[in-house]
Amino acid sequence: MVATHPPQKVTVIGAGMVGLSTAWFLQEHGVQVEVVDREGVAAGSSWGNAGWLTPGLSTPLPDPAVLSYGIKAVVSPASPVYVPVTTDLRLLRFLATFTRNSTMRRWNRSMRALAPINARALAAFDALHEGGVAEPTHEAHSFLAGYRSKAETDFMLTELRHIAEAGQEMHFEELTGEEVRALEPTFSEIVGAGIRLFDQRYIHPPRYVASLADSVRARGATIRTGVTVTGLTPETKGVRLDVAEGAPEVHEQVVVANGTWISSLVRGLGVRTPVQAGRGYSFSSPIDHEPSGPVYLPNERVACTPLGDGRLRVAGMMEFRPPEAPLDQRRVEAVVEAARPFLRGVDLDHREDEWVGSRPCTPDGLPTIGATSSPRVHVAGGHGMWGITLGPATGQLLAEAMVTGRPVPELTPFDPLR
Repeated sequence: MVATHPPQKVTVIGAGMVGLSTAWFLQEHGVQVEVVDREGVAAGSSWGNAGWLTPGLSTPLPDPAVLSYGIKAVVSPASPVYVPVTTDLRLLRFLATFTRNSTMRRWNRSMRALAPINARALAAFDALHEGGVAEPTHEAHSFLAGYRSKAETDFMLTELRHIAEAGQEMHFEELTGEEVRALEPTFSEIVGAGIRLFDQRYIHPPRYVASLADSVRARGATIRTGVTVTGLTPETKGVRLDVAEGAPEVHEQVVVANGTWISSLVRGLGVRTPVQAGRGYSFSSPIDHEPSGPVYLPNERVACTPLGDGRLRVAGMMEFRPPEAPLDQRRVEAVVEAARPFLRGVDLDHREDEWVGSRPCTPDGLPTIGATSSPRVHVAGGHGMWGITLGPATGQLLAEAMVTGRPVPELTPFDPLR
């Protein structure tokens, strides 16, 4: 269901990559925009993530590999996928549905749904650059995945074949350990095999999202921070927002793009797909030799990205806990110990910017993008690990749908009312 007339003014709730991209592309259509956020620009998962622009790897989070960990593994603080023992019925229902979706058949179906939006991901970043976003994206001259042995590459090679079968173009080559280290000395002697991915990029996440916010402001928008929206109600002539810091506000149309907190605002508007916090951890460490692209440890689920200042961002973990839970130092140590054998020249014992943030995850691995049961309220989120990669394409497509009132085929699988 869509609004009968193009919006004149839209309020976006959430100042991360997805929300700001939506605001920017709405401005491209001449829409007046305001952005509100409870903390600030890039205050959530847009700040501490790995910063990969990797449409070639933007795959559904529920996959058969998750099931291979087993119950004993996922309750271990050292596991890359961690689920604490809980009596939270909402989380238990989410995990049950997530597990049902972790089959090859459902993964393939979701991958086919993601391929069209993945294909638009990098072009959307190019549109932002051409439109005035100053912070650059960086070509990954070497994007390398490292393994202990050739046998360990089988799962990713199979996944890459399935990605290609889903209609997504992906170029890669297999390497020996010696070839991996020749391309990237950051890998240690323990690496016996690798895969090199082509045509991917990366960014410095806080700098990029701050630059995007600057561009949104320069084009006439207001970004208000310290605004906690606790509820919304569609009315005859607008949408009433209940705000913790003051009196209710009425806005013409609203896009809810506040990540993990989406469900709390739109649950009563026909949106049945829950958005759950899948928390990730990261930190930065000094490095002797800065890589020319991301360094990936797939089996350990650790992602490393050069920050351009002699430091390497190291990120990992998928922790299903409440978003407000404090940083758990055991999880940081688990990422450190998983990465340590594979890296050299990285001082993992002198860490800065230790961080935990909540990725907004859905149980079927697909984002939720589009109109709710109210034509005045749209949703953009639930991208899991791929909000940075797909944020601009999401904003571009959603803005088109809102302004034209016509369905956008790439967004059909992500219908919030599915």
